[in-house]
Amino acid sequence: MSENKASTKMKSYVEGKDLIMERTFDAPRQFVFKMFSDPEHLSNWWGPKGWQTETNKFEFKPDGIWHYCMRCTDKTQGEFFGQESWGKTVYHEITEPEKIVYTDMFLDPEGNTNDNMPEILATMTYLEQEGKTKIIVRSQFPSEEDLKIVMDMGVVQGTASQYERLDDYLKEIQ
Repeated sequence: MSENKASTKMKSYVEGKDLIMERTFDAPRQFVFKMFSDPEHLSNWWGPKGWQTETNKFEFKPDGIWHYCMRCTDKTQGEFFGQESWGKTVYHEITEPEKIVYTDMFLDPEGNTNDNMPEILATMTYLEQEGKTKIIVRSQFPSEEDLKIVMDMGVVQGTASQYERLDDYLKEIQ
């Protein structure tokens, strides 16, 4: 499926310094929630198309962390091929299968926080809708300028691509 088509399945909009992204998946809420709470599942779809995710640490609990690296493995992505993007998620609140609240941050390969990039407080809500699941992610940035930096990096397109991978993975394992 093309990137444009994938993007049309996800709705996104900005409210001040918040980015909201919404997407509905054809799978039950408990099942979709598990895709975000199990590192084996995450490694099969997390990241944009052409990227692989490696988990270094995964503690799905309040104050737990997920330390990971996404690597571009698709030679057709030009200058992105071989690029690494290190990240860390710190979980604050987990209400299964309804909500995950976490802080997301960019790291360097040594695990140090990248001070040039903003920390993002995200609330991910899972809504059951007649056997389907609507995910709403509200990402709160420290400032509108920080939101613009991440938007300019392609966060909406990357998330749309990532959700397309999740959609394909859900169809594969159901």
